[in-house]
Amino acid sequence: MKKGLAAFILFLVAGVLAACGSNESSGDAGSASKEIKIGATSGPYSDMVSKAIKPGLEDLGYKVEVVEFSDYIQPNKALNTGDIDANLFQHTIYLENFEKENKMDLTALITVPTAPMGIYSNEYKALDKVKDGATITIPNDPVNAARAFNTLQDEGLLVVDEKADPLKVSEKDIVENKKNLKFQPLESGQLPRSVDSADLSAVPGNFALAAEMDLLSALALENMLDPYRNVVAVKAENEESQLAKDLLSVVESDEFEKVIDEEFEGFGKPEWMK
Repeated sequence: MKKGLAAFILFLVAGVLAACGSNESSGDAGSASKEIKIGATSGPYSDMVSKAIKPGLEDLGYKVEVVEFSDYIQPNKALNTGDIDANLFQHTIYLENFEKENKMDLTALITVPTAPMGIYSNEYKALDKVKDGATITIPNDPVNAARAFNTLQDEGLLVVDEKADPLKVSEKDIVENKKNLKFQPLESGQLPRSVDSADLSAVPGNFALAAEMDLLSALALENMLDPYRNVVAVKAENEESQLAKDLLSVVESDEFEKVIDEEFEGFGKPEWMK
């Protein structure tokens, strides 16, 4: 009987310990819920995830896999289906249009430093030297064309109708073209090459970096509006999740900003960082 009682006590103790171990593992950093995937387009934004976001999440106990994409369609599709838990590659305007057109419910958590559009030239060393009638290549899509016109206005080369929506500025909104600039719309991917043939070129930052152009070599960099800055996005249903809260804490940390300052020169910071 003594042996039986001892065995029974040992059995109970083992059961209690096993239960405690199970409870601890279900809530600690090693649980399955801590294994996450973050998608980004290959290049500066996958680098930003790897260098500035992943380390902070790992400090919080996550196991992070960075999934690289080569287009601007699949990252949102993968997020919507749950194949990835968050992504970083798009600005707010693109995100809102994409989810509307594809009947998805995604949300932007926070804006991050973003490569600005630049005005580049092999012909001129400064914008005040630009001659009358100079040609400038600009993006042929409305969103990025508006960014080009806003930048040219900021640099004193144009005056845009003050009634125009800054996010929708087009050539018809120009009320004064001080240098009589001639605009040549091109696909954004062709703009880096156009620097060799045009007097000036307005090149979005991601395409400039893809072409190995130095952001700081631009004659002027865009004073970017926050809707044009890239965002960390998640499914709307996960906006209040622990992962979302942890992503916010990492991006808002001093460590994140330090990596940006050291590794991403020329990237414009969003208003909340200033």
